[in-house]
This record gives sequence, structure tokens and C-alpha cells, in this order.
Amino acid sequence: MPIHHPDRSHDLGTRIEVEVRERLEEAVDYVCLDALVRTRRARGLPPPVADNDADRREYTVHVRAFLALLERDLAGGLDPERRRKLPAAESGGDESARLMSVQVALARLLPDYWQRFDEARSRYLAEPPPSGSESGGSLLSRLFRRG
Repeated sequence: MPIHHPDRSHDLGTRIEVEVRERLEEAVDYVCLDALVRTRRARGLPPPVADNDADRREYTVHVRAFLALLERDLAGGLDPERRRKLPAAESGGDESARLMSVQVALARLLPDYWQRFDEARSRYLAEPPPSGSESGGSLLSRLFRRG
């Protein structure tokens, strides 16, 4: 079945990257929302609410922690040639966006990416929740969209 992306002005490589990014965002949404609900339940707190700024910040902490874990696990063993293909940190740049871009690149580079993603997901959900109250980042804002 052919890809029917609404914007056909992009070349195939760009369309594939968009599809991979969308799938990754959905997978990260699932993992981090699951982690947030689990940690809230373990602490005896009510489920998160979309209109709650503190819940959104806590969710963002999970997103960054999980993406950082994925980067450490999956990029750590890359050879120098493949490592050069990963997005580098830019001063003043959005760290959440960079972390997601690294995952898109890794998903395209590693044939066993999704198996390794699933292993990291299982380990992340079994570990204690991340601490801190990082704010910012709108990577997964559609989950908390107002209106």
C-alpha cells in the first residue's frame, strides 16, 4: 500500500522521516503517559489532567528522561560514521526536539530499532520515576491540547 502523505511536494526521504517521526511521537506518548499514570497511582494521586500545568510539567520530565535513556542505550554503541549522522546539540536549542530528532535518525539507521525501543520501554516503566520539575518543551503538546 503506498504512502498517502498529504504534502506530496517532499521527496521520498522527507516523507519517510515524517512518518517515522509521527510513529515515534505516538510511541513516546504511550510510554510516557503510561509512566505518568503508574507513578501517580503508586503515590496515591489522582490521574493526570490535561489542563493542569504541574501534570504537563511532570509529563515533560518523563518525555525527556525516556528520550535521554533511548539515546544512551541506542547511540552508545554506534561507530563514528553512524554517530556523525545524529543531530548534535545546539546552544540555545530545544533539547526535547533534538532528542526526538536523534531517535528519528536512529530509527532509520538501526534495523533492530523497534526491538531495542521496546526493551528500553520495558526497563523505563520498571524503574522508579524521574525526579525534578523540568519545564518547557511542546513535543507532545497535542496530548494536552486545550479546546
